[in-house]
Amino acid sequence: MLQIGENEVEGENVSSGKSELQMYRINSIESTLVIRQLPSLGIAFKLWLPATTLVTLLDNYRRDPSTSPLTHTFSNFHSVGSDSSSPLNIVELGSGTGIVGIAAAATLGANVTVTDLPNVIENLKFNADANAEAVARFGGKVHVASLRWGETDDVEVLGQNVDLILASDVVYHEHLYDPLLKTLRFMLLEGSKRVFLMAHLKRWKKESIFFKKARKLFDVDVIHCDDPQEGSRIGVVVYRFAPKNQTLKKKDNC
Repeated sequence: MLQIGENEVEGENVSSGKSELQMYRINSIESTLVIRQLPSLGIAFKLWLPATTLVTLLDNYRRDPSTSPLTHTFSNFHSVGSDSSSPLNIVELGSGTGIVGIAAAATLGANVTVTDLPNVIENLKFNADANAEAVARFGGKVHVASLRWGETDDVEVLGQNVDLILASDVVYHEHLYDPLLKTLRFMLLEGSKRVFLMAHLKRWKKESIFFKKARKLFDVDVIHCDDPQEGSRIGVVVYRFAPKNQTLKKKDNC
């Protein structure tokens, strides 16, 4: 277990060789999560802005659900929070460093399975173990599993006890659009109450291909938009995917 010093601040990087330890403060639980990045190994080993957006939304939801754009989605579940006898079961797709899934486990008191390709699993386990004590204090657990998009066998190994699916910055490589949609179709259509929350930062026009295909399969709504960062024209957008005809009580527009 990595020990966090009392003087660590949000966003501080501690470099160690080719790795970087990012300290991320979660104010709602008065705890700091530590995430190891390995930038030299590729994009799956780095923290990206859409992940930060989801973590902030989760943090703010725990502090004040009445003002959170997540509330309308979570209202469908009766097992949100560390006091629940039946915790929320979450799967994160394309977890990368695992920051979103780990934060979800801590802030929601949830059982979370973080997933990615086999070569990413070792670092995911490192980050899950580094934060296990902090997560457990709030009733959460983090499990790690390999999951290749488009492979139904990998999804079946996770079991049927899944309430919510999370992801951030996964619409990236065009050749992975169809495998990702195949996995989502299998997971969402198997359970009518399941939903998928995805934080996304648009980079290329080609990404519209993914959303056009997705809207043929699911109801896709925008529930949150970040303001653009300085020098950018658009900010991170959070989408809610649900089986057809499963609509929100209220939809937020950007």
